[in-house]
Amino acid sequence: RKTLYRLRDKMAATMKNVEEIRNRVILGEFDVKNVHTTDYPGNYPGYDDVWDMQKFQKNFRIDVVHLDENTMEFDMVGIDAAIANAFRRILLAEVPTMAIEKAFIYNNTSIVQDEVLAHRLGLIPIKADPRLFEYRNTGKTEEGSEIDTIQLQLKIKCSRNPRASKDSSDPRELYLNHMVYSKDIKWVPIGNQADVFADSGIGPVHDDILIAQLRPGQELDIIMHCVKGLGKDHAKFSPVATASYRLLPEITLLEPVEGEKAERLKRCFSRGVIDLEDVNGKKVAKVVNSRLDTCSREVLRHDDLKNLVKLGRLRDHFIFTVESTGILPPEVLVTEAIKVLMAKCQRFLNELDSTDMK
Repeated sequence: RKTLYRLRDKMAATMKNVEEIRNRVILGEFDVKNVHTTDYPGNYPGYDDVWDMQKFQKNFRIDVVHLDENTMEFDMVGIDAAIANAFRRILLAEVPTMAIEKAFIYNNTSIVQDEVLAHRLGLIPIKADPRLFEYRNTGKTEEGSEIDTIQLQLKIKCSRNPRASKDSSDPRELYLNHMVYSKDIKWVPIGNQADVFADSGIGPVHDDILIAQLRPGQELDIIMHCVKGLGKDHAKFSPVATASYRLLPEITLLEPVEGEKAERLKRCFSRGVIDLEDVNGKKVAKVVNSRLDTCSREVLRHDDLKNLVKLGRLRDHFIFTVESTGILPPEVLVTEAIKVLMAKCQRFLNELDSTDMK
């Protein structure tokens, strides 16, 4: 009977170790363990990793943690790192937007060279829903139309302020229109755009982007054409400022930590991760919110603390952060990225079907 008990305990310990290897990334003092993905059928004893759509649907979920006008944080649980990274790359490079593609500079007497000025203009986010436009076919004609082009104009000239004080040296008082901002860019409707997009407010997302500084007599006269494009062609078409993910941290206290050790343990982690609670007059460390941890591994530098804590990350729990440039709301960007991924999958399935037919 004792042999059976020992065998049972050994098997339980083995299964626990297998589960940790399979589901956790462990942060050690000098290395990171279990970073590989090997959840194919038969690799782990006791686990049935055969693909099952019903099982996937049951385990997969998306939880929105934070959402405002320009940023979104959500959890994507139950997927592989390859899918999560594909989703991130689609957000960066394959969700279309409208951006300035051509700048016709009729007059530029500022100190900013034409090439630099055109580059600055191209990087200004333009508030226009790309879903309402088509990709421009440059093969047919150089001229844009109302269905594929937005026309903008920047026409401004600097002059002296006749009301400025003679003793003033402040350029803001001496000159008029000496600071050229994105708010000076005006939309020039093409065809029926004035009626179709009357309520859209097409123009730069932000009004306070500095384009150039002028002095009396200097002027800018530029016509710009915005077209639909993808971030993989040029960064100006990327709809996000940042799109990143990280694994959910997991912090486990292996034994009670009290007193001065608890104080030091709290300081080793990001604010809000560890809290101290009073137990029988003693301060005892408690993990409150491991999600806030940045996984700096500072605690592993303390010889008397590093064996009291286990640091890990859940392999299939991804925390996504999406920051929009303001062209589209972040929740719309996420939805569009999912549509792009679905279209890729469908295209792949169609290719497989066509190959089978041959």
